[in-house]
Amino acid sequence: MKLLLHTCCAPCSVYCIDTLKEEGIEPTVYWFNPNIHPYMEYKSRRDCLKEYTSNIGVQAIFEENYGLRDFCKNVVNDLENRCQEYCYPVRIEQTAKYAKENGYDSFSTTLLVSPYQNHEVLMKVAEEMAKKYDVKFLYRDFRVGFRQGQAKARELGLYMQKYCGCVFSEEERYRKQIEKIYKGVI
Repeated sequence: MKLLLHTCCAPCSVYCIDTLKEEGIEPTVYWFNPNIHPYMEYKSRRDCLKEYTSNIGVQAIFEENYGLRDFCKNVVNDLENRCQEYCYPVRIEQTAKYAKENGYDSFSTTLLVSPYQNHEVLMKVAEEMAKKYDVKFLYRDFRVGFRQGQAKARELGLYMQKYCGCVFSEEERYRKQIEKIYKGVI
């Protein structure tokens, strides 16, 4: 099986790659994440993934598209649904398209390792793109290994991000602290 694995970051890829290799699948990592902001966060995640894939001997493709302006234009009117309306579709569609155009017979995503992602929506989007581009979507519920993968990533000294990727997820991370500041508690 020739699998293209959309990858959001090195820590999320650890368990996914290990599991796929145990199944006899050698994935090709595919970086396409125009939803990750600000730029230094984008760069930190990308560079860590480059180093990690090089160290473990996994082929990786890096499609550069910082995409801040397009991201903002596409999420500004519906921030609460940005993941399902923009972030998932833009990344999954590009992965399926790249897979089809470059001779891969299947694709998947490391987003499936996170218990914080909406698996039902991810699967729906991926299945739609698989049909659109006539390439198989390989579903695995990697969530069972999320903590194990994160622990291994820490042991390896990989850059561990503190939020999903977009500036709005970073804001959500600090929401309680921000509210306390507004109320004068801090």
